[in-house]
Amino acid sequence: MKIGLFFGSFNPVHNGHLIIANYISQTTDLDKVWLVVSPQNPLKPKETLLKDRDRLTLLNLAIDECPTLKSSNIEFKLPKPSYTIDTLVYLHEKYPQHEFSLIMGSDNLVTLHKWKNYEKLLKYTIYVYRRRGFDENPYPNHKNIRLLDEFPFLDISATFIRDNIRKGISMQFFLPDTVWKYIEEMSWYKK
Repeated sequence: MKIGLFFGSFNPVHNGHLIIANYISQTTDLDKVWLVVSPQNPLKPKETLLKDRDRLTLLNLAIDECPTLKSSNIEFKLPKPSYTIDTLVYLHEKYPQHEFSLIMGSDNLVTLHKWKNYEKLLKYTIYVYRRRGFDENPYPNHKNIRLLDEFPFLDISATFIRDNIRKGISMQFFLPDTVWKYIEEMSWYKK
C-alpha cells in the first residue's frame, strides 16, 4: 500500500490540514494519508503545545468518518525531539509491506536542507502543496519532488486559531465541528 505521511503538531488540527490531506489522498497515487502527530518539532517551541494525547484525540475526532485518512501516534514511541528520517526508518521496520511518501508545504521544502539527513529524505517521493510566500523550489527537476501546482492557497494556521481563541474570537468554522466543541468543552487555548 502507498502511504503518504503528513507530519504536524496539529495544535489544533484544523480544516486546512484536512483539506490538504483529503485532496492529496484523492488526487495522487496514494492509497492512504497518515496524519502523524509530532510530539515535538525540533524547529518549533514546545511551550504552546497541548499534550500529545490531547492533540491525537482532536485529530481522531476530525477524521473519524474519512476512510482514506488515518491518525498515527508513531512518534510518541520514538526519542524526542522527533526527526522525520528516524520515523521513516522505524516505519520501514514496522511496516515493510508499505511504500511511504512525504507530504509537506512549500515552506518546509525551502528549509528541508536544515532537516536531519535531508539527503536521505530526497530519496522518497515528496508531495508539496503551496504556501503563500514560498514559491521557490530549491530542487528544480528533482524526480521525487511532486509540486501540486493546482492546489489552492490555504491561509489557515493553527497559530492564528490559537491566538484568536485566546482573544475570545470564535474559530468554529475553521475547525471541524467535533474538534471545535471539544476545545470549547475543555477550555483549551484560552490562556
